[in-house]
Amino acid sequence: MNFGRSSNPVLSKDVFKTQSYAADYTEVMTINGTINKSLTMLLLVIVGAVYTWKMFFGAATIEAGAALVSKWIAIGGIGGFIFALVTIFKKDWAYITAPFYAVLEGLFLGAISAFFEARYPGLVMQAIALTFGTMFILLAGYRTGIIKVTNKLRSGIIAATGAVALVYFISIIFSLFGANNLIINSNGILGIGISIVIVIIAALNLVLDFDFIYEGSKAKLPKYMEWYAAFGLMVTLVWLYIEILRLLSKISSRR
Repeated sequence: MNFGRSSNPVLSKDVFKTQSYAADYTEVMTINGTINKSLTMLLLVIVGAVYTWKMFFGAATIEAGAALVSKWIAIGGIGGFIFALVTIFKKDWAYITAPFYAVLEGLFLGAISAFFEARYPGLVMQAIALTFGTMFILLAGYRTGIIKVTNKLRSGIIAATGAVALVYFISIIFSLFGANNLIINSNGILGIGISIVIVIIAALNLVLDFDFIYEGSKAKLPKYMEWYAAFGLMVTLVWLYIEILRLLSKISSRR
């Protein structure tokens, strides 16, 4: 079986190659099952996000709200990262670890979204709409065959995603030494252009993830892989949302 490869490290080709086929399982991975798990994880993300969002805007002042949710950015970000690692290394635990990841990531996203909304009212709803709009358009394109996942396309997206990861890693290193005025963070034309490219790359990863889930269901992987695949898709969606949020904030700051 030739599995579609995703540049998402969670849904890599090697992940599926290491799983046993359905001969040893009474239940197998299906597309509908993965969709249901993905919707469940999305709901958990929303629950977590609403909690920190209300905490921020329920405070007497923006400063007080910021102080209240700051700890949740750390808890959600670090906790989500830990549960993501556990899920990656213990895939059969995904039915437990993936929901915890979703809640923690929701706490993180709700807090940072509140910061952006306080500075640029209306920005978050635009980012949410663009994120899901992009996902549904790409899903429709994939399902209808307009977008075909070829080896050349996979290789190009994988290389581009690796380049983005490298750029972010370098920017983090520079920021540790006080160099925060990098082009990637600027609201100039070049900075906005870079953000647009990154958004496109993040969006194209969704196509590879769709293909990967489809191939995994065809291969009749074990049932717990539905949770794992849903987790991988959520990782990409979170990345896309954050990149769209950053892009919109750069554009808004120029007005």
